[in-house]
Amino acid sequence: MSLAIANITVDCRNAAALADFWARLLELEVDPDPNPYFATVGRAAGMSPILMFIQVPDKTPGKNVVHLDLSAADWREHIDRAIALGARHIGDFEEYGGRWTTLADPEGNLFDIGAS
Repeated sequence: MSLAIANITVDCRNAAALADFWARLLELEVDPDPNPYFATVGRAAGMSPILMFIQVPDKTPGKNVVHLDLSAADWREHIDRAIALGARHIGDFEEYGGRWTTLADPEGNLFDIGAS
């Protein structure tokens, strides 16, 4: 039997609040019963993998080594929407034939939105 990705887990200070940001960005709902310690996005929608948010006392310092890459044809509109939802613009990049913008969610976790 092969392995499958079940969750993408984000260590955070407030699981419910960060799940709300990601749910709104992805136009999904936060799954039932979120709290400051644990919340998920995507389970109720049948998404796989599920985004899971877990409160931890100390996040790993420095740049996160795993991040989400999102893409859309109207990617610039999604960047503006992410910023309106509370994301912070980090930088714009063009390499290897691709174009994307790196942002940070409200707790500083990096993610990219690129042109599809």
